[in-house]
Amino acid sequence: MIHDAQLLGDIMSNLYWLTEAQMQRLRPFFPKSRGRARVDDRRVLSGIIFINRNGLRWCDAPVDYGPSKTLYNRWKRWSDMGVFARIMMGLAEQAPDNKTISIPSR
Repeated sequence: MIHDAQLLGDIMSNLYWLTEAQMQRLRPFFPKSRGRARVDDRRVLSGIIFINRNGLRWCDAPVDYGPSKTLYNRWKRWSDMGVFARIMMGLAEQAPDNKTISIPSR
């Protein structure tokens, strides 16, 4: 997990970004793209996590993650398809005790 803390004028940005190694572990759980390539999954998933972690409305998503409509639509579609449930189940299966998984809040 990467936290991007950069000074933007007088405003401090504390964005959340999944690492490429984390995305490599998660990619097998995503649906295959149909036709044209999707918007960057890493950027979108990082934005979804940022929104949920901070309890924000979709319209309050920082522009670094792309359009808020894209974030919401992808979250909704993936939720309906069970993508997030598959991610949790798949990561839990990879855990050493095969029972426990935790996601740090920070």
